Amino acid sequence: MVKSVLSVAHQGLRDWIIQRASAIVMAIYSISLIVYVVTNPGLTFAEWHGLFSQVWMKIATLLVLLSLLYHAWIGMWTIFTDYVKPWVIRCVLNVLMFFGLAACFLWGLMILWSM
Repeated sequence: MVKSVLSVAHQGLRDWIIQRASAIVMAIYSISLIVYVVTNPGLTFAEWHGLFSQVWMKIATLLVLLSLLYHAWIGMWTIFTDYVKPWVIRCVLNVLMFFGLAACFLWGLMILWSM
């Protein structure tokens, strides 16, 4: 039996499903935005601002941001686990990745809700 060094239980199937689900969420959001831009030629800043000022769009964008961050966390955790063998370096990289993703989340939150 393999014991987790960081006592963080990364279960393969759960991570795989979340990775795929987050990719689907991001794909649906991206396709929706592309369709919106294509169907509204000559889009002005006021229309774009109006779209992102609506609460449902802020919530959808926040959901996509969380999906992106979790998707990135699982992917980078997998890469670090597979390819970085020294435990100390892997821990440092995981901590740096965590703080980087947390900073991106806070920055995204500030951008979304400061309008």
